[in-house]
Amino acid sequence: MKPALKALMSAMICGQLWLVPVVLAVIETYEFSSPDLELRYHQLSQELRCPKCQNQNIADSNAPIARDLRVVLYEQLEQGATDDEILAFMVARYGEFVRYRPGVDRNTVLLWAAPGLLLMLGAVGLLFHFRQRPSARSTDLTEAEQAEITRLLGEPRD
Repeated sequence: MKPALKALMSAMICGQLWLVPVVLAVIETYEFSSPDLELRYHQLSQELRCPKCQNQNIADSNAPIARDLRVVLYEQLEQGATDDEILAFMVARYGEFVRYRPGVDRNTVLLWAAPGLLLMLGAVGLLFHFRQRPSARSTDLTEAEQAEITRLLGEPRD
């Protein structure tokens, strides 16, 4: 095979590789009754986690359960459900795990409070650390220590 033909075939193959993610992407078309509903659909589908994939939201997941959840989300939006009602329905059916930002309740209060508590604990730790450090005044050398340093360095004494 000629080098020019080989290079052309390689370029064509590499050029088509960028199509792979496009082919695997989720493509669904819904006819929304208003642009506001479509915006809410996209926001909620980004906020809801796929129960099967665990690290993908339902907007990005190709799992059958994610497709079903997108259909339920669309239907509920078209029926006039509020965002809170939709989220409550999803949580009741799939548990708090289905939300990327779980609500604050007795089961998740530590999850929400932990960053602030750790920050305060670190600040208190730094405060104690700097308070226990000896100050510069307490490290002043005695006259005998200063004379020893001068003798070791070979400097003439005043």
